[in-house]
Amino acid sequence: MLVLTDSAIGAIKTLLDGAGDAQGGLRIMVASGGCSGLRYSMGIDDQPQEGDRVYRFGEIRVFVDPTSQPLLTGVNVDFVEDLNGAGFVFENPNAEGKCGCGQSFSCG
Repeated sequence: MLVLTDSAIGAIKTLLDGAGDAQGGLRIMVASGGCSGLRYSMGIDDQPQEGDRVYRFGEIRVFVDPTSQPLLTGVNVDFVEDLNGAGFVFENPNAEGKCGCGQSFSCG
């Protein structure tokens, strides 16, 4: 199961409202790339695609494609604001390693 903190839910709601797409949702996926081989990708999507897992957090929907699903199981997504800026932070129990910048990870 994918977990979103209250801070992440608030940030996603702001993104969706700002995009004028309150009926859509946020797509979270894992793609090839980054220093460690895999990276997270996020974007607004109008609706789920065939085979997507749809997570509901109140009025917020998050779509995860079948390929990304096993890599995102148990992931905790937070939204953090500090002196260095603001952004989403992923805590992934499936990751066996991650790069120094924290933007990519590897799985066995």
